[in-house]
Amino acid sequence: MKMSNDYNARLSRYVCAMRGQKPDRVPFRPFAAELSATLTKRSCQRVTHDYREAFDAVAEMCEMFEFDAAVPNMVYVWTGLTQALGLKYYGIPGIDVPAATAFQYIEPPEDDAFMHEDEYDALIDDPTAFLYETWLPRVSRKIGGAKDRFASDMALVKGAMAMQMYFDSFGAQAARLKSDAQTPCAIAGIFKAPFDILADKLRGYLGLTMDMFERPEKVLKACEALAPHLCDIGLRSSDPSGMLPIGFWMHRGCKPFVSDGVFESHYWSTVKPIVEEFAKRGRQTLFYAEGDWSAHLNSFRELPDAAIVYHVDKGDILKVSETLGDKFCISGGVPNVKLAFGTPQEVRAECKKILSTVAQNGAYIMDASAIMQNEIKPENFKVMYETCMEFGSYAGGSAGQVRAPLAGRDFAALEGAQNFLKTPEAAAVARAWPKEKSENNLNINGDDALCEKIWNLGEGLGTMFIWQLLLSF
Repeated sequence: MKMSNDYNARLSRYVCAMRGQKPDRVPFRPFAAELSATLTKRSCQRVTHDYREAFDAVAEMCEMFEFDAAVPNMVYVWTGLTQALGLKYYGIPGIDVPAATAFQYIEPPEDDAFMHEDEYDALIDDPTAFLYETWLPRVSRKIGGAKDRFASDMALVKGAMAMQMYFDSFGAQAARLKSDAQTPCAIAGIFKAPFDILADKLRGYLGLTMDMFERPEKVLKACEALAPHLCDIGLRSSDPSGMLPIGFWMHRGCKPFVSDGVFESHYWSTVKPIVEEFAKRGRQTLFYAEGDWSAHLNSFRELPDAAIVYHVDKGDILKVSETLGDKFCISGGVPNVKLAFGTPQEVRAECKKILSTVAQNGAYIMDASAIMQNEIKPENFKVMYETCMEFGSYAGGSAGQVRAPLAGRDFAALEGAQNFLKTPEAAAVARAWPKEKSENNLNINGDDALCEKIWNLGEGLGTMFIWQLLLSF
Protein backbone atom coordinates (compact mmCIF):
# COMPACT_ATOMS: atom_id res chain seq x y z
CA MET A 1 0.00 0.00 0.00
CA LYS A 2 1.36 3.43 -0.95
CA MET A 3 0.76 5.96 1.80
CA SER A 4 -0.48 9.44 1.02
CA ASN A 5 2.39 11.89 1.12
CA ASP A 6 0.38 14.33 3.21
CA TYR A 7 1.30 15.69 6.63
CA ASN A 8 -2.27 16.24 7.84
CA ALA A 9 -3.32 12.73 6.84
CA ARG A 10 -0.44 11.24 8.79
CA LEU A 11 -1.06 13.41 11.84
CA SER A 12 -4.75 12.52 11.74
CA ARG A 13 -3.97 8.81 11.45
CA TYR A 14 -1.61 9.01 14.42
CA VAL A 15 -3.90 11.08 16.63
CA CYS A 16 -6.94 9.01 15.69
CA ALA A 17 -5.20 5.85 16.95
CA MET A 18 -3.97 7.56 20.12
CA ARG A 19 -7.54 8.62 20.93
CA GLY A 20 -8.62 4.99 20.81
CA GLN A 21 -10.24 5.05 17.38
CA LYS A 22 -9.74 3.21 14.08
CA PRO A 23 -7.91 5.14 11.36
CA ASP A 24 -7.46 3.97 7.76
CA ARG A 25 -4.29 2.07 8.70
CA VAL A 26 -2.13 1.20 11.69
CA PRO A 27 0.25 4.15 12.22
CA PHE A 28 3.97 3.43 12.11
CA ARG A 29 5.90 5.49 14.67
CA PRO A 30 9.50 4.36 15.25
CA PHE A 31 11.39 5.49 18.33
CA ALA A 32 14.66 5.17 16.44
CA ALA A 33 17.69 6.58 18.27
CA GLU A 34 21.15 5.35 17.23
CA LEU A 35 19.39 3.28 14.56
CA SER A 36 18.99 6.55 12.67
CA ALA A 37 22.80 6.78 12.61
CA THR A 38 23.11 3.22 11.29
CA LEU A 39 20.57 3.86 8.53
CA THR A 40 22.34 7.07 7.44
CA LYS A 41 25.95 5.82 7.76
CA ARG A 42 26.88 7.86 10.84
CA SER A 43 28.60 6.83 14.08
CA CYS A 44 27.07 6.94 17.54
CA GLN A 45 29.61 9.60 18.44
CA ARG A 46 28.50 11.89 15.61
CA VAL A 47 24.76 11.82 16.42
CA THR A 48 25.33 12.08 20.17
CA HIS A 49 28.05 14.70 20.24
CA ASP A 50 26.61 16.98 17.53
CA TYR A 51 22.84 17.32 17.66
CA ARG A 52 22.85 18.81 14.15
CA GLU A 53 24.11 15.45 12.89
CA ALA A 54 21.31 13.75 14.84
CA PHE A 55 18.74 16.09 13.27
CA ASP A 56 20.14 15.36 9.81
CA ALA A 57 20.02 11.62 10.46
CA VAL A 58 16.36 11.74 11.48
CA ALA A 59 15.42 13.94 8.52
CA GLU A 60 17.17 11.60 6.09
CA MET A 61 15.58 8.54 7.70
CA CYS A 62 12.12 10.12 7.42
CA GLU A 63 12.70 10.70 3.72
CA MET A 64 13.70 7.05 3.26
CA PHE A 65 10.40 5.86 4.75
CA GLU A 66 6.88 7.22 5.17
CA PHE A 67 6.50 7.38 8.93
CA ASP A 68 3.27 8.58 10.50
CA ALA A 69 5.26 10.26 13.26
CA ALA A 70 8.85 10.43 14.46
CA VAL A 71 10.86 12.03 17.26
CA PRO A 72 13.00 14.93 15.96
CA ASN A 73 15.99 13.46 17.83
CA MET A 74 15.46 10.23 19.74
CA VAL A 75 19.12 10.10 20.80
CA TYR A 76 18.07 13.28 22.61
CA VAL A 77 20.96 13.74 25.03
CA TRP A 78 23.39 16.19 23.45
CA THR A 79 26.77 15.47 24.96
CA GLY A 80 28.03 18.88 23.94
CA LEU A 81 25.80 20.16 26.75
CA THR A 82 26.73 17.46 29.24
CA GLN A 83 30.42 18.03 28.50
CA ALA A 84 30.05 21.80 28.96
CA LEU A 85 28.61 21.15 32.42
CA GLY A 86 31.06 18.37 33.21
CA LEU A 87 28.31 15.95 34.23
CA LYS A 88 29.68 12.88 35.98
CA TYR A 89 26.86 10.50 35.20
CA TYR A 90 27.44 10.22 31.44
CA GLY A 91 29.76 8.11 29.36
CA ILE A 92 30.24 10.08 26.12
CA PRO A 93 30.85 8.13 22.87
CA GLY A 94 34.35 8.73 21.61
CA ILE A 95 35.55 10.02 25.00
CA ASP A 96 34.43 7.75 27.85
CA VAL A 97 33.14 4.84 25.75
CA PRO A 98 33.95 3.68 22.20
CA ALA A 99 32.72 5.90 19.36
CA ALA A 100 30.48 3.07 18.08
CA THR A 101 28.72 2.73 21.46
CA ALA A 102 25.62 4.62 22.58
CA PHE A 103 26.05 7.04 25.47
CA GLN A 104 25.89 5.46 28.92
CA TYR A 105 24.35 6.49 32.23
CA ILE A 106 26.70 5.89 35.16
CA GLU A 107 24.93 5.05 38.42
CA PRO A 108 26.53 6.68 41.48
CA PRO A 109 27.95 4.29 44.11
CA GLU A 110 25.78 3.83 47.19
CA ASP A 111 28.31 5.54 49.48
CA ASP A 112 28.74 8.53 47.17
CA ALA A 113 25.23 9.29 45.92
CA PHE A 114 24.41 12.74 44.58
CA MET A 115 21.98 13.17 47.48
CA HIS A 116 22.89 11.84 50.93
CA GLU A 117 20.59 9.89 53.21
CA ASP A 118 20.36 12.75 55.74
CA GLU A 119 19.37 15.39 53.16
CA TYR A 120 15.71 14.53 52.64
CA ASP A 121 14.51 17.47 54.72
CA ALA A 122 16.51 19.92 52.61
CA LEU A 123 15.07 18.48 49.41
CA ILE A 124 11.52 18.51 50.78
CA ASP A 125 11.83 22.07 52.09
CA ASP A 126 12.91 23.61 48.75
CA PRO A 127 13.56 21.20 45.86
CA THR A 128 14.77 23.85 43.40
CA ALA A 129 17.23 25.36 45.88
CA PHE A 130 18.51 21.88 46.75
CA LEU A 131 19.15 21.10 43.10
CA TYR A 132 21.12 24.30 42.55
CA GLU A 133 23.02 24.41 45.84
CA THR A 134 23.69 20.72 46.53
CA TRP A 135 22.91 18.46 43.60
CA LEU A 136 24.43 20.44 40.72
CA PRO A 137 27.90 20.90 42.32
CA ARG A 138 27.98 17.15 43.02
CA VAL A 139 27.01 15.98 39.54
CA SER A 140 29.34 18.46 37.83
CA ARG A 141 33.13 18.26 37.68
CA LYS A 142 33.25 22.01 37.09
CA ILE A 143 30.47 23.87 38.87
CA GLY A 144 30.93 24.99 42.47
CA GLY A 145 34.64 24.34 42.65
CA ALA A 146 36.37 26.75 45.04
CA LYS A 147 39.71 26.46 43.24
CA ASP A 148 38.57 27.83 39.87
CA ARG A 149 35.65 30.24 40.14
CA PHE A 150 36.04 31.33 36.51
CA ALA A 151 35.74 27.74 35.20
CA SER A 152 32.74 27.18 37.45
CA ASP A 153 30.92 30.31 36.25
CA MET A 154 31.75 29.57 32.63
CA ALA A 155 30.46 26.00 32.92
CA LEU A 156 27.11 27.19 34.28
CA VAL A 157 26.70 29.85 31.61
CA LYS A 158 27.81 27.50 28.82
CA GLY A 159 25.40 24.82 30.01
CA ALA A 160 22.44 27.19 30.23
CA MET A 161 23.15 28.77 26.85
CA ALA A 162 23.68 25.33 25.29
CA MET A 163 20.33 24.11 26.60
CA GLN A 164 18.57 27.20 25.26
CA MET A 165 20.22 26.82 21.83
CA TYR A 166 19.43 23.10 21.69
CA PHE A 167 15.79 23.42 22.72
CA ASP A 168 15.22 26.37 20.38
CA SER A 169 16.48 24.27 17.47
CA PHE A 170 13.71 21.68 17.90
CA GLY A 171 11.14 24.03 16.38
CA ALA A 172 13.15 24.35 13.19
CA GLN A 173 13.71 20.59 13.12
CA ALA A 174 9.97 19.92 13.46
CA ALA A 175 9.28 22.36 10.62
CA ARG A 176 11.93 20.62 8.51
CA LEU A 177 10.38 17.19 9.06
CA LYS A 178 6.99 18.61 8.10
CA SER A 179 8.15 20.38 4.93
CA ASP A 180 10.74 17.90 3.64
CA ALA A 181 9.30 14.55 4.71
CA GLN A 182 5.66 15.34 5.62
CA THR A 183 6.34 13.72 9.01
CA PRO A 184 4.63 14.87 12.24
CA CYS A 185 6.42 14.85 15.59
CA ALA A 186 5.60 11.88 17.81
CA ILE A 187 5.78 13.44 21.29
CA ALA A 188 6.13 16.81 23.00
CA GLY A 189 7.15 17.31 26.59
CA ILE A 190 8.80 15.17 29.22
CA PHE A 191 7.72 13.65 32.52
CA LYS A 192 9.25 11.19 34.96
CA ALA A 193 7.87 9.79 38.18
CA PRO A 194 9.05 11.42 41.42
CA PHE A 195 10.15 7.99 42.66
CA ASP A 196 12.20 7.48 39.49
CA ILE A 197 13.90 10.84 39.92
CA LEU A 198 15.07 9.77 43.38
CA ALA A 199 16.30 6.45 42.02
CA ASP A 200 17.90 7.77 38.83
CA LYS A 201 19.50 11.07 39.72
CA LEU A 202 19.47 11.68 43.47
CA ARG A 203 19.84 8.69 45.80
CA GLY A 204 20.61 6.04 43.20
CA TYR A 205 18.69 2.76 43.15
CA LEU A 206 20.69 1.12 45.95
CA GLY A 207 20.44 4.15 48.19
CA LEU A 208 16.71 4.45 47.61
CA THR A 209 16.24 0.75 48.33
CA MET A 210 17.80 1.20 51.76
CA ASP A 211 15.76 4.36 52.35
CA MET A 212 12.55 2.42 51.77
CA PHE A 213 13.49 0.27 54.77
CA GLU A 214 14.90 2.99 57.00
CA ARG A 215 12.89 6.15 56.16
CA PRO A 216 9.93 5.35 53.87
CA GLU A 217 7.94 8.32 55.17
CA LYS A 218 10.73 10.70 54.11
CA VAL A 219 10.81 9.10 50.65
CA LEU A 220 7.06 9.68 50.27
CA LYS A 221 7.35 13.30 51.39
CA ALA A 222 10.18 13.79 48.92
CA CYS A 223 8.08 12.32 46.10
CA GLU A 224 5.26 14.68 47.02
CA ALA A 225 7.65 17.63 47.10
CA LEU A 226 9.01 16.79 43.65
CA ALA A 227 5.56 16.21 42.11
CA PRO A 228 4.43 19.81 41.40
CA HIS A 229 7.76 20.65 39.78
CA LEU A 230 7.66 17.59 37.53
CA CYS A 231 4.04 18.34 36.63
CA ASP A 232 4.95 21.94 35.81
CA ILE A 233 7.80 20.92 33.49
CA GLY A 234 5.59 18.35 31.78
CA LEU A 235 2.96 21.00 31.05
CA ARG A 236 5.40 23.74 30.06
CA SER A 237 7.19 21.46 27.59
CA SER A 238 4.01 19.91 26.14
CA ASP A 239 2.29 20.51 22.81
CA PRO A 240 0.08 23.62 23.20
CA SER A 241 -2.42 22.20 20.71
CA GLY A 242 -2.87 19.07 22.82
CA MET A 243 -2.41 16.80 19.80
CA LEU A 244 0.82 15.09 20.86
CA PRO A 245 1.37 13.17 24.09
CA ILE A 246 3.79 14.02 26.88
CA GLY A 247 6.53 11.39 27.05
CA PHE A 248 6.60 9.56 30.40
CA TRP A 249 9.75 7.45 30.71
CA MET A 250 9.07 4.73 33.31
CA HIS A 251 12.08 3.17 35.04
CA ARG A 252 12.16 1.82 38.61
CA GLY A 253 8.52 1.38 39.61
CA CYS A 254 7.93 -2.15 38.30
CA LYS A 255 9.02 -5.60 39.38
CA PRO A 256 11.67 -6.65 40.23
CA PHE A 257 12.76 -3.17 41.34
CA VAL A 258 9.95 -2.61 43.87
CA SER A 259 7.18 -4.61 45.49
CA ASP A 260 3.47 -4.15 44.80
CA GLY A 261 3.11 -2.31 48.09
CA VAL A 262 5.85 0.22 47.25
CA PHE A 263 4.35 0.75 43.81
CA GLU A 264 1.02 1.69 45.35
CA SER A 265 2.26 3.69 48.33
CA HIS A 266 5.07 5.68 46.71
CA TYR A 267 5.13 5.33 42.92
CA TRP A 268 1.52 5.32 41.77
CA SER A 269 0.21 7.58 44.53
CA THR A 270 2.39 10.43 43.23
CA VAL A 271 2.12 9.65 39.50
CA LYS A 272 -1.63 9.20 39.10
CA PRO A 273 -2.58 12.76 40.22
CA ILE A 274 -0.09 14.25 37.77
CA VAL A 275 -1.36 12.20 34.82
CA GLU A 276 -4.92 13.17 35.76
CA GLU A 277 -3.84 16.81 35.85
CA PHE A 278 -2.35 16.42 32.38
CA ALA A 279 -5.65 14.95 31.17
CA LYS A 280 -7.66 17.81 32.69
CA ARG A 281 -5.38 20.21 30.77
CA GLY A 282 -6.06 18.35 27.51
CA ARG A 283 -2.80 16.39 27.37
CA GLN A 284 -2.39 12.67 26.81
CA THR A 285 0.56 10.91 28.42
CA LEU A 286 2.64 8.28 26.64
CA PHE A 287 3.40 5.61 29.24
CA TYR A 288 6.73 4.36 27.89
CA ALA A 289 6.71 1.32 30.16
CA GLU A 290 10.33 0.15 30.09
CA GLY A 291 10.50 -3.33 31.58
CA ASP A 292 7.51 -5.48 32.52
CA TRP A 293 4.64 -3.60 34.20
CA SER A 294 2.12 -6.44 33.90
CA ALA A 295 1.52 -6.52 37.66
CA HIS A 296 0.21 -2.94 37.56
CA LEU A 297 -2.11 -2.94 34.55
CA ASN A 298 -5.22 -2.81 36.72
CA SER A 299 -3.88 0.27 38.46
CA PHE A 300 -3.48 1.97 35.10
CA ARG A 301 -7.14 1.19 34.38
CA GLU A 302 -8.01 3.67 37.13
CA LEU A 303 -7.15 6.49 34.73
CA PRO A 304 -9.90 7.97 32.53
CA ASP A 305 -10.41 6.66 29.01
CA ALA A 306 -7.85 7.92 26.46
CA ALA A 307 -5.78 9.64 29.14
CA ILE A 308 -2.73 7.62 28.14
CA VAL A 309 -1.08 5.71 25.32
CA TYR A 310 0.46 2.57 26.78
CA HIS A 311 3.74 1.39 25.23
CA VAL A 312 4.61 -2.30 25.67
CA ASP A 313 8.22 -3.35 26.28
CA LYS A 314 8.77 -6.63 28.15
CA GLY A 315 5.14 -7.33 28.93
CA ASP A 316 2.94 -9.76 27.04
CA ILE A 317 1.29 -7.50 24.48
CA LEU A 318 -1.75 -9.78 24.17
CA LYS A 319 -2.34 -9.59 27.92
CA VAL A 320 -1.84 -5.83 27.87
CA SER A 321 -4.36 -5.52 25.06
CA GLU A 322 -6.90 -7.68 26.90
CA THR A 323 -6.53 -5.57 30.05
CA LEU A 324 -6.13 -2.04 28.68
CA GLY A 325 -7.17 -2.15 25.04
CA ASP A 326 -10.77 -1.08 25.69
CA LYS A 327 -9.59 2.12 27.42
CA PHE A 328 -6.27 3.15 25.87
CA CYS A 329 -4.26 3.03 22.68
CA ILE A 330 -1.44 0.45 22.74
CA SER A 331 1.91 0.88 21.02
CA GLY A 332 5.10 -1.10 20.53
CA GLY A 333 5.52 -4.75 21.42
CA VAL A 334 7.80 -5.85 18.56
CA PRO A 335 10.73 -7.27 20.58
CA ASN A 336 14.05 -5.47 20.24
CA VAL A 337 15.85 -8.76 20.74
CA LYS A 338 14.13 -10.15 17.66
CA LEU A 339 14.88 -6.98 15.67
CA ALA A 340 18.54 -7.19 16.69
CA PHE A 341 19.22 -10.92 16.49
CA GLY A 342 16.27 -12.53 14.72
CA THR A 343 15.68 -13.23 11.05
CA PRO A 344 13.50 -11.10 8.77
CA GLN A 345 11.05 -14.00 8.63
CA GLU A 346 10.74 -14.03 12.43
CA VAL A 347 10.18 -10.28 12.54
CA ARG A 348 7.54 -10.47 9.84
CA ALA A 349 5.69 -13.25 11.66
CA GLU A 350 5.78 -11.30 14.94
CA CYS A 351 4.40 -8.16 13.29
CA LYS A 352 1.64 -10.07 11.51
CA LYS A 353 0.61 -11.67 14.81
CA ILE A 354 0.29 -8.25 16.48
CA LEU A 355 -1.56 -6.77 13.51
CA SER A 356 -4.06 -9.62 13.45
CA THR A 357 -4.76 -9.52 17.20
CA VAL A 358 -3.90 -6.39 19.18
CA ALA A 359 -4.38 -4.04 16.23
CA GLN A 360 -7.50 -5.54 14.72
CA ASN A 361 -9.95 -2.99 16.20
CA GLY A 362 -7.76 0.09 15.92
CA ALA A 363 -6.08 2.00 18.76
CA TYR A 364 -2.67 0.49 18.07
CA ILE A 365 0.61 2.08 16.88
CA MET A 366 3.38 -0.13 15.51
CA ASP A 367 6.85 0.31 16.99
CA ALA A 368 9.61 -1.71 18.59
CA SER A 369 9.25 -2.63 22.24
CA ALA A 370 12.05 -0.26 23.30
CA ILE A 371 14.08 2.59 21.86
CA MET A 372 16.00 1.31 18.86
CA GLN A 373 19.74 1.73 19.17
CA ASN A 374 22.56 0.65 16.87
CA GLU A 375 22.19 -3.08 17.56
CA ILE A 376 19.00 -3.22 15.46
CA LYS A 377 19.51 -4.82 12.05
CA PRO A 378 18.42 -2.40 9.30
CA GLU A 379 16.91 -5.26 7.29
CA ASN A 380 14.73 -6.28 10.25
CA PHE A 381 13.59 -2.72 10.80
CA LYS A 382 12.61 -2.48 7.13
CA VAL A 383 10.63 -5.72 7.43
CA MET A 384 8.71 -4.33 10.42
CA TYR A 385 7.89 -1.20 8.43
CA GLU A 386 6.94 -3.07 5.25
CA THR A 387 4.74 -5.54 7.15
CA CYS A 388 2.83 -2.69 8.76
CA MET A 389 2.32 -1.05 5.36
CA GLU A 390 1.20 -4.32 3.77
CA PHE A 391 -1.09 -5.77 6.44
CA GLY A 392 -2.04 -2.77 8.58
CA SER A 393 -5.00 -1.40 6.61
CA TYR A 394 -8.50 -1.28 8.13
CA ALA A 395 -11.69 -1.92 6.24
CA GLY A 396 -13.96 1.03 6.81
CA GLY A 397 -11.39 3.02 8.76
CA SER A 398 -10.57 6.58 7.83
CA ALA A 399 -7.87 9.06 8.82
CA GLY A 400 -10.39 11.83 8.16
CA GLN A 401 -9.74 15.20 9.72
CA VAL A 402 -7.28 15.77 12.54
CA ARG A 403 -9.16 14.77 15.68
CA ALA A 404 -9.95 17.31 18.37
CA PRO A 405 -7.47 17.44 21.23
CA LEU A 406 -8.09 15.58 24.45
CA ALA A 407 -9.60 18.71 26.01
CA GLY A 408 -12.78 17.81 24.18
CA ARG A 409 -13.25 14.82 26.49
CA ASP A 410 -15.27 15.07 29.65
CA PHE A 411 -12.96 14.77 32.66
CA ALA A 412 -15.32 16.53 35.06
CA ALA A 413 -15.57 13.40 37.18
CA LEU A 414 -11.87 13.54 38.06
CA GLU A 415 -11.15 14.37 41.66
CA GLY A 416 -9.32 17.58 42.46
CA ALA A 417 -5.55 17.59 42.57
CA GLN A 418 -3.94 16.05 45.62
CA ASN A 419 -2.84 18.52 48.28
CA PHE A 420 0.80 17.94 47.47
CA LEU A 421 0.26 18.85 43.81
CA LYS A 422 -1.57 22.14 44.37
CA THR A 423 -1.08 24.52 41.43
CA PRO A 424 1.79 23.23 39.26
CA GLU A 425 2.50 26.67 37.78
CA ALA A 426 3.54 27.93 41.21
CA ALA A 427 6.54 25.58 41.06
CA ALA A 428 8.05 27.69 38.26
CA VAL A 429 8.66 30.57 40.68
CA ALA A 430 11.54 29.79 43.04
CA ARG A 431 11.57 33.24 44.61
CA ALA A 432 8.30 35.14 44.85
CA TRP A 433 8.18 38.75 43.70
CA PRO A 434 6.94 40.13 47.07
CA LYS A 435 9.96 38.56 48.78
CA GLU A 436 12.31 39.97 46.16
CA LYS A 437 10.83 43.46 46.63
CA SER A 438 10.96 43.29 50.40
CA GLU A 439 14.48 41.96 50.83
CA ASN A 440 15.95 44.37 48.27
CA ASN A 441 13.87 47.39 49.36
CA LEU A 442 12.61 47.95 45.83
CA ASN A 443 10.47 51.06 45.44
CA ILE A 444 7.94 50.38 42.68
CA ASN A 445 6.67 53.62 41.15
CA GLY A 446 4.99 52.10 38.12
CA ASP A 447 2.98 49.00 37.23
CA ASP A 448 3.77 46.46 39.93
CA ALA A 449 1.83 43.71 38.15
CA LEU A 450 4.00 44.15 35.06
CA CYS A 451 7.14 43.95 37.17
CA GLU A 452 5.93 40.74 38.78
CA LYS A 453 4.99 39.25 35.40
CA ILE A 454 8.48 39.78 33.98
CA TRP A 455 10.12 38.65 37.22
CA ASN A 456 8.15 35.41 37.08
CA LEU A 457 9.15 34.94 33.45
CA GLY A 458 12.80 35.04 34.45
CA GLU A 459 12.14 32.71 37.36
CA GLY A 460 10.56 30.27 34.93
CA LEU A 461 13.72 30.21 32.83
CA GLY A 462 15.86 29.54 35.89
CA THR A 463 13.68 26.71 37.13
CA MET A 464 13.30 25.25 33.63
CA PHE A 465 17.08 24.93 33.33
CA ILE A 466 17.70 22.96 36.51
CA TRP A 467 14.60 20.76 36.25
CA GLN A 468 15.21 19.97 32.59
CA LEU A 469 18.79 19.12 33.49
CA LEU A 470 17.47 16.72 36.11
CA LEU A 471 14.86 15.20 33.78
CA SER A 472 16.40 15.22 30.34
CA PHE A 473 20.17 15.16 30.55
